[in-house]
Amino acid sequence: MGTQCTGTGSWPNCSTSTCWATPPTLDSDLSQGIQPVQGLALCTLSTMGSAEMCRDLAPEVEKLLLQPSPYLRKKAILTAVHMIRKVPELSSVFLPPCVHLLHERHHGILLGTITLITELCERSPAALKHFRKVVPQLVQILRTLVTTGYSTEHSISGVSDPFLQVQILRLLRILGRNHEESSETMNDLLAQVATNTDTSRNAGNAVLFETVLTIMDIHSAAGLRVLAVNILGRFLLNSDRNIRYVALTSLLRLVQSDHSAVQRHRPTVVDCLQETDASLSRRALELSLALVNSSNVRAMMQELQAFLESCPPDLRADCASGILLAAERFAPTKRWHIDTILHVLTTAGTHVRDDAVANLTQLIGGAQELHAYSVRRLYNALAEDISQQPLVQVAAWCIGEYGDLLLEGNCEEIEPLQVDEEEVLALLEKVLQSHMSLPATRGYALTALMKLSTRLQGDNNRIRQVVSIYRSCLDVELQQRAVEYDTLFQKYDHMRAAILEKMPLVERDGPQADEEAKQSKEAAQLSEAAPAPTESQASQLLDLLDLLDRASGDAQHPPPLDPSPGGALVYLLDLPCAPPPPAPIPDLKVFEREGVQLNLSFIRPPENPALLLITITATNSSEGDVTNFICQAAVPKSLQLQLQAPSGNTVPARGGLPITQLFRILNPNKAPLRLKLRLTYNHFHQSVQEIFEVNNLPVESWQ
Repeated sequence: MGTQCTGTGSWPNCSTSTCWATPPTLDSDLSQGIQPVQGLALCTLSTMGSAEMCRDLAPEVEKLLLQPSPYLRKKAILTAVHMIRKVPELSSVFLPPCVHLLHERHHGILLGTITLITELCERSPAALKHFRKVVPQLVQILRTLVTTGYSTEHSISGVSDPFLQVQILRLLRILGRNHEESSETMNDLLAQVATNTDTSRNAGNAVLFETVLTIMDIHSAAGLRVLAVNILGRFLLNSDRNIRYVALTSLLRLVQSDHSAVQRHRPTVVDCLQETDASLSRRALELSLALVNSSNVRAMMQELQAFLESCPPDLRADCASGILLAAERFAPTKRWHIDTILHVLTTAGTHVRDDAVANLTQLIGGAQELHAYSVRRLYNALAEDISQQPLVQVAAWCIGEYGDLLLEGNCEEIEPLQVDEEEVLALLEKVLQSHMSLPATRGYALTALMKLSTRLQGDNNRIRQVVSIYRSCLDVELQQRAVEYDTLFQKYDHMRAAILEKMPLVERDGPQADEEAKQSKEAAQLSEAAPAPTESQASQLLDLLDLLDRASGDAQHPPPLDPSPGGALVYLLDLPCAPPPPAPIPDLKVFEREGVQLNLSFIRPPENPALLLITITATNSSEGDVTNFICQAAVPKSLQLQLQAPSGNTVPARGGLPITQLFRILNPNKAPLRLKLRLTYNHFHQSVQEIFEVNNLPVESWQ
């Protein structure tokens, strides 16, 4: 092969420190006519060729693509694939030979050509547009493979050349994405592949899976998409765990766009919850939670609650949080909602989210007709187990608020239970003395005892003794609370009943509250009369003033408005008006990498200034799609964060439809806002994960 560059500076354009120039041996070896030498040079270039070498030798490789020898053409195609990956701007050099190579019958050349075209289309919009013209030819090649076979020596387990089929399907998926005409051309073929491929072997399953991915990515017919979902449903029954995992992952991606089709396989998905493999059961749990809706919430909650009792410890937190979110969103009745949360707290109380206690207390407080039922259920649960801290906290709060209803015993919805005052006080003292109780739990119990002092008919000496004991508690928070309560007994006993009244109803924030507000707003809009014909602003103002004046007697029309701007301003200043809306909060760009950009927009509802709505918008201006996009967030402990479901997980290339996701942050103390974001996605066949903090949020978003 001749001499090699030694890095001594003897070759032209070669420096002593770093040798970037193309070695003359590669150039000469590619141009001479000895096939083994040319093949070895192509292998060297495709394995270790730098960007500079690829630019210098691209014309030589292009010539070898058209050589009569199949041996050289195969190696030249693989070298061209490496060159495109290294230097995408070389795509224009290899466009013309690819069209010619598609007519080859040689298996290796055709497989390499499909791979080369795939690389070109992923990296060059011009190449993508160019090769959409050959979609009918690709469809014909794949149809021949399915019907008559290409070469028996490349068949595996009765499936005709599955490697070539998979590569063609991947290329068709790229060519048909966001292109109606190309998608329509391949629809019939995809249906044929999906129905005629043998599924008894792994090779057939691989072809079917690529077919499903292609159907879901292009503009396919509705019936074809249902067929694809049914194929994934059959995969769930496969004995191979890997195939079941792939099916669950794919169905999870499709549940947003084809919810009704995926819903048909709900029983099979629920059965997968009992898988012994942790990754399978986790995927089945995520998909089961995504399938919950208002029509199946009762049945699905029964299955998920049964799974919660036996699931592995590492899945218990996700399962409990998912059940609570689904119950809050789709609860048919308040009593069912309370029962569901109580079951979760009883089964996995230590694994629930931090806001579970606050949500349940708000729910019980807003259901006045269920106060007696709730306090009795919680009392029974507390008497059986005081180890589940969230359950103990809710029970202590409820007993303190509605202890009088517990003692009355007039709840007809559960079995009668006779409870006396001493038993209630003894149970709360047991919570205070338990080594399992957290300081926050003891605070709930101490407050409950204090509230019972105004709700019980007997002597309060026992309560006063317990409160006085905690005046010397080592926990500062508990000590301060006990001192304040003891002061109420000693100095302000006449005010104690008023201070310890039942808590007023707190306005709830959450998915269910949003739905109720939305329905109320729609009902109000429907009940309004038809709008009056369009009038001038001055006439509408006169009509409004007329309506306001009618309530106090005879209508007094104000003087006509001065048409001049100054007169109108003087007149408007005399009118009572609502405060001006708050100034809009500026948007903020928090992330940008290789064309992927993340922007935040902010809204603070005037009726609830403590609530901040952040809309995350992910855009993609690059040439490659962003897939499997996930955005996760965290805030300081003094704030409450709720993540809504994103609009999707794929951001198409070149400014396609962006992904949006809503964050709801409750900040009652107006603490400085900080966000920690974690982004994970796939871009240009690479997995990307970014973790960063956002500390420059606008002051208007939290002050």
